[in-house]
Amino acid sequence: MIRTEEILNTVDMIQKENLDVRAVTMGISLLDCHRSTVAETCKAIKEKIKLHAGRLVETCEAVSAEYSIPVVNKRIAVTPIAHIGAGFDSAGFVEIAKALDEVATEVGVDFLGGFSADVSGGTSGGDRELILSIPEALTNTQKVCASINVGTTRSGINMDAVVMLGVTVKDLAERSSDQGGFAAAKFVIFTNQPGDNPFMAGAVHGLGQPEVVINVGVSGPGVIARALERRIAQDGSENLGLHDLADEIKRTTFRVTRSGELIGRRVAKALGVPFGVVDLSLAPTPNVGDSVGEIIQILGVDAVGAPGSTAIVALLNDAVKKGGAFASQSVGGLSGAFIPVCEDQVLANAVRDESLVLEKLEAMTSVCSVGLDMIAIPGSVDAATISAIIADEMAIGMINNKTTAVRVIPVPGKEAGEFVSFGGLFGESAIAPVRNAGKSSRFIQFAGKIPAPIHSLRN
Repeated sequence: MIRTEEILNTVDMIQKENLDVRAVTMGISLLDCHRSTVAETCKAIKEKIKLHAGRLVETCEAVSAEYSIPVVNKRIAVTPIAHIGAGFDSAGFVEIAKALDEVATEVGVDFLGGFSADVSGGTSGGDRELILSIPEALTNTQKVCASINVGTTRSGINMDAVVMLGVTVKDLAERSSDQGGFAAAKFVIFTNQPGDNPFMAGAVHGLGQPEVVINVGVSGPGVIARALERRIAQDGSENLGLHDLADEIKRTTFRVTRSGELIGRRVAKALGVPFGVVDLSLAPTPNVGDSVGEIIQILGVDAVGAPGSTAIVALLNDAVKKGGAFASQSVGGLSGAFIPVCEDQVLANAVRDESLVLEKLEAMTSVCSVGLDMIAIPGSVDAATISAIIADEMAIGMINNKTTAVRVIPVPGKEAGEFVSFGGLFGESAIAPVRNAGKSSRFIQFAGKIPAPIHSLRN
C-alpha cells in the first residue's frame, strides 16, 4: 500500500525539487530505408520517422499533464546512419543529416541522435565518409546529434579514428565560432557505447533493438540533494555514516525511477510500441538546486575537486544504480551520475574557482557515468592534444569495461579562465585550462590501434 507520506513526498519532489523525466526517446530502426540514391533514401527515412513519431510529442504532453510530471525533452534515436548511408560519399551523408533535421522539426522533437558509426574494430568506407561529413552536417542542422564509438573492451581502441576525431572536434568548433564552438557540443566520442541510451548527444538505436521502442531517461539531482539535507538535519551529521547517506540516496532514487518508468510505459502503451529501458542517470541542469556538484558538497567536500570528490562520486553512482535497479523491470542506457560541467552550475563554478581541473574530472569519470562531458577548453588547443584527451578517456572505459565518453568544446578565440555561455540546458562555464597542450603529438602520430586488454579474452 502506498502511504500518504510517500504521496506527499512525491508531490514535493515535483513542485519544489526539480523532479522530472529528463527524456522520452523513441528509438526507430532505419535499416530498411537504404535506397539506390541519396534522394530516395532521404525520402524513405522521412516517411518512416513521420509514421512512427508523428504523435510522440502530443502523447508525451498528454501523459505528462495527466500525472503532473514534466517531460523535459522528447527525442528520437535512429539506427547508426553509417549503416543506412553505406555506399554514399560524404556529400550524401550531409544530405541525410539535413533530411533528419527536417523531419525532426516536422514531428516537433527537441533532438535526434544516431548520426553515428561504430569503428571500434576498424573503419569501413561508409564509416569514413560519415566522419568526414560530420563538421558540415552538424553546422548545417539544428537538431541532429552525432556520436562515434571508437573502442570496446573486446576490440581495443581504434587510434586511427581517434586521430581523425581530434581534427573533427576542432573543425566543428571553428565552423561555429560565432556560437562559441557550439557545434562541438552536439558531438560525442565513446568507448563501449550502449545501443539503448536515451540521452543526447550519444543516443542511438543500436543493432539488436526492436523496430520501434520507447526508452526513458530519469533525473533528479535536486531531489537527491534535498533528501540528503533532510536526513542530515533530522538525525544530525554526528550520528550518520556514509552508509546511512548511501541508503537515503537508494531510497530516493527508487521513487524517482518509479515515476520515470510509469511515464515511459504510459507513453509506449498509448503509441502501441514496446517499452524498452529506464536510464537511471542523475543528469543535472543549469538550474539552481539541480546539481550533482551540490550533492558532492552536501556529502562533505567544501570545494568540488578537493580530495574525497572521487570517492563521493563512486558512492553516489553506486547508490543510484542500486536504488534504480530495484525500482525498474528493465534498466539500461548509461545509468549513473553525470558530471557535465557546463550543464551543472556548481561544477562550472568549481572550474571557475580552479578547484576542479581536467585531470580531477578524468579521475572522477573512472567511477561514474559517463566521461569528460560538456567541458569548454581553450580554442588554441591543437587537434593532436584533443585526440590524446580522447585516447586517455577511452582507455579508462576499455580497461574498466565501462562506458566512457568525451564531449569537449574548444572555444575559438578564448583562453582558460574566460567565460562562454551556450544557453538553455547546455549551460555556461569558465574555460578549463589544458595543461601540457602540444606535448602529445608524437604519441598521436603513431595511430594504429591500442590492443584489447587481456581480460577481454573470455571465451
